[in-house]
Amino acid sequence: MDIRITPIEADCFYHIYNRGINGEAIFKTARNYHFFINKIKNNLLSVCDVYAYCLMPNHFHLLVKIKSDKYLNEITSHLDKNIEKGLHASQNIFSKQFSKVFNSYSQAFNKENNRHGALIESPFKRKLITSEEYLRKCVIYIHQNPGSEDFKNYKHSSYKTILSNFKTLLKRNEVLEMFEDKENFIMCHKIQIDYQF
Repeated sequence: MDIRITPIEADCFYHIYNRGINGEAIFKTARNYHFFINKIKNNLLSVCDVYAYCLMPNHFHLLVKIKSDKYLNEITSHLDKNIEKGLHASQNIFSKQFSKVFNSYSQAFNKENNRHGALIESPFKRKLITSEEYLRKCVIYIHQNPGSEDFKNYKHSSYKTILSNFKTLLKRNEVLEMFEDKENFIMCHKIQIDYQF
């Protein structure tokens, strides 16, 4: 199945990733990175939990777990129950929230940089995570994105945040539980993994 149109389903983990049109930069300043994270906080946390992320100058990676059907029904209860198609249909609420992040970010970036047109490829790419081993590999892959050693100090990923005690939008405890503890989390990240898209 085409990874760009894989349906997003409740209670599942997904690796969400995308890049700038023609590989162009989508983050140019520290403010851009922070603005994108704020868009995630404001639009995505209502429909999913964030487990890991890495924002690179021309692409990004997110590891998310979509919330349950019960939760989805609560947030869509104000919508017309007869709506079965289109952006307001319950099965599309997740994609709609992801699109809000990308569209509003792109508009702000374009305005700031005096550019026009699409910034990020569409539709966004998503890969269903099908096992616990795959889930752990995905966390490591996302964190190792900046390079073999650089990733430990890279400012725009969740690696350092997971090891810290600072307040975070991440499911920090759940991530550490995947690896048993902080020590094993660090150890597992020392091994370069073979991650297949």
